[in-house]
Amino acid sequence: MIVWINGTFGAGKTSTARELTGILPDSTLFDPEFIGDALRVLLPRKRLAEVSDYQDLPSWRRLVVDTAAAMLTELGGVLVVPMTLLRQEYRDEIFGALAARRIPVRHVLLAPAETILRHRIATREEPGVAPQDQDLRVRQWAYDHIPAYQHALGWLTADAHVIDNGALSVRETAERIAEAVRTEEASVCDIVQTPEPTRETVASGVLLFDEQDRVLLVDPTYKAGWEFPGGVVEAGEAPACAAVREVAEELGLELDRAPGLLVVDWERPQPPGYGGLRLLFDGGRLPDGAEARLRLPGPELRAWRFVTEAEAAGMLPQHRYERLRWALRARERGRPLYLEAGVPVG
Repeated sequence: MIVWINGTFGAGKTSTARELTGILPDSTLFDPEFIGDALRVLLPRKRLAEVSDYQDLPSWRRLVVDTAAAMLTELGGVLVVPMTLLRQEYRDEIFGALAARRIPVRHVLLAPAETILRHRIATREEPGVAPQDQDLRVRQWAYDHIPAYQHALGWLTADAHVIDNGALSVRETAERIAEAVRTEEASVCDIVQTPEPTRETVASGVLLFDEQDRVLLVDPTYKAGWEFPGGVVEAGEAPACAAVREVAEELGLELDRAPGLLVVDWERPQPPGYGGLRLLFDGGRLPDGAEARLRLPGPELRAWRFVTEAEAAGMLPQHRYERLRWALRARERGRPLYLEAGVPVG
């Protein structure tokens, strides 16, 4: 199990995590900051200059998951992880990948008042560094992240077990977390466990439209970015049947006809992904009143939205948007298209 201690700079994550490992039996501290430090040495300067934060590096997010899994395999018990996660898509990617490995995560947010945060930042001392040599840039960086933290509080407070540790000592904060873990007040993150593929897969998606011909997108909890309703085709299952099944499971909608094929897209392998075939079907326009019947499975999807093609361009990853773009052209022309990596062939 992982206890992930979230919060912005100055919230007391690291000191609380150290204290917590002395309270929770069979627990170990894992600080993903060390992954960032390693990548600063390992990656070329040109690559590092392309990002403002090492969390923006896909390699950092992947290595955090891989390292956590390796440590739990070797040590067992509880891994205590003090790490700020303010971008929901990174939370989805990391927690989703951990769930795929059957690693439960208890997400805790330390949330002292802003006045206390600012005071802690102003008075923070770096161990072994004289007051006059304290790095003012580090403090300014911490101040600059407060607005991003405040912006993220909406989803953070809904996702995590919140502890206001403004008036608590480090020991008291750690004891609160330990008690929340023991009593399951800090529950395991409600997220679908989708096993990581071990080979190429076939997946079916469905395009559903409203009266304005806007297309329905859904927001998965277990991976970054918006997506089409759909999923992986199971062994022995016809792709069109998989499309119908996924729409029923994800949205609570029973399609009254077999959906027509729009595109077949070959997705090239991009390690660690294996790629495979991606099919998009035309589910047609939803009948009147269907929107009111949409029911999302909480562990899998958090939101749905009808969007225009232009709006989808800013919401979907590029390869997924290209698939949508050509699927819409196929719908207009009345004939399916074959794509390779999002580009029509033939």
